[in-house]
Amino acid sequence: MAVNDHHPAADDRIEPYVWRIAGVVILGMIMSILDTTIVNVALPTLSRELHSPIDQVQWVITGYLLALAAVIPLSGWAARRFGARQVYIFALTFFTLGSALCALATSVDELIFFRVLQGIGGGMIMPVGQLIMAQVAGPRRMGRVMGIVAMPAMMGPILGPIIGGLILQNLNWPWIFLVNVPVGLVAIPLCIRMLPQTEAGEAGKLDVTGLLLMSGGATSLVYGLSEAGSHADLTAPSVIWPIVAGLLLIAIFAWHALRTERPLLDVRLYANRIFAAASVTTFVLGAALFGAMILVPLYYQDLRGESVVVTGLLTGPQGLGALITMPLSGRLMQRFGGGRIALVGVSVLCLSTLPLCFIGGDTSILLISITLFIRGMGIGLSFMPAMSAAFAAMRPDQLSDATPQLNVLQRVGGAIGTAVLAVVLTRATGLIHTPAHAVAGFQAAYWASLGICVVGLIPCIVLARAERSKRPGAPSRPASGPPVEAVEAVGV
Repeated sequence: MAVNDHHPAADDRIEPYVWRIAGVVILGMIMSILDTTIVNVALPTLSRELHSPIDQVQWVITGYLLALAAVIPLSGWAARRFGARQVYIFALTFFTLGSALCALATSVDELIFFRVLQGIGGGMIMPVGQLIMAQVAGPRRMGRVMGIVAMPAMMGPILGPIIGGLILQNLNWPWIFLVNVPVGLVAIPLCIRMLPQTEAGEAGKLDVTGLLLMSGGATSLVYGLSEAGSHADLTAPSVIWPIVAGLLLIAIFAWHALRTERPLLDVRLYANRIFAAASVTTFVLGAALFGAMILVPLYYQDLRGESVVVTGLLTGPQGLGALITMPLSGRLMQRFGGGRIALVGVSVLCLSTLPLCFIGGDTSILLISITLFIRGMGIGLSFMPAMSAAFAAMRPDQLSDATPQLNVLQRVGGAIGTAVLAVVLTRATGLIHTPAHAVAGFQAAYWASLGICVVGLIPCIVLARAERSKRPGAPSRPASGPPVEAVEAVGV
């Protein structure tokens, strides 16, 4: 089956085979997107069933995010080396196998390990699926096809917690992961049968040193931060040394990348002020969004005593707000520039996080839902413009390096944000588990989340100023980067 347009001179009609391939690719994407939001609502259940504190159980999410961050840079190299079809089938198989192993876990340590395996497959599903669709659709029809492919990612934040709640209420926690297995068993044969062969291309040599340095550094840093939750003394060796080692490994990686012809992540891109500012914005947004996403389910279940189904429904407003504003943000960005719109979005995110800092045990659920909805609108106005501004600042030959780099920053930011807020919540709650201590813990965690959001204003201001100085009096040109990755971020 050819991957190019059949009728280059004809209209932009999309042939049925393109939609069939899109359906197969979407089937795989649905699993990886829903799995993260489903697990968020299951944290209290996992903590109770596996007899582990939240600061340890949060590694079920953090380990998955770190695994995603580690393999995203590999996806482009692997697709060139082995072909996108083969890599997509491998990723889908590995994710399905990892899901089955997660369901069989008997301890939190086993579950974390199997989640890392699951993340290795899940991290490749989205970028390689996008690559396949880009090759099949062709440049003239890519926008329309990618818009359809983005829909599962946009629905993930809304449907994931609800599906997770229904599973937990009617079945037991292993079904959170087992639900992926039948979908995978259907999707894998369909991929083998329907996905087209693509040329592997020139992959070059894999930067193994860079991979080990970056993965080791990020993991060590997040581990040290998470250990702070289980130690009264923040200067304990098990807290300080992993953090120091992580920062040192990341610094060595940057030094290595500057002296390598084809590094895992090209840090030379930061010489571009627009890309640098957009990257920092993406990192901070990842920390603010993914970290805070563990707080809402914990609040409703632990403090308010709501069922998992009700909790799933009550986490939906944030995803709904993002769903509404994200398509709008793309049009606004083309008119006003990515920096300005991202600044507005992060400002909305800050203002809507502030009321949550005063949350109590009897705060109106309607008020919380409205606040989360507005917070979601801020997220929708932030992620897409920031990432799109970064793409727009790159030359076409730099996009293959810029895309994984932004996604890695987003995932590592999310992992760090999750660890930090879980630590703040654990330390603020203390050993005495009374309602008053629980309220104080959630308030402290949301103040920390607000602090992260406020920090995000700084790179947004730099981004807006850099765009204005580069193109005085002219709006930013539309970005050429793939929109789905920014959308998918809201669901993780």
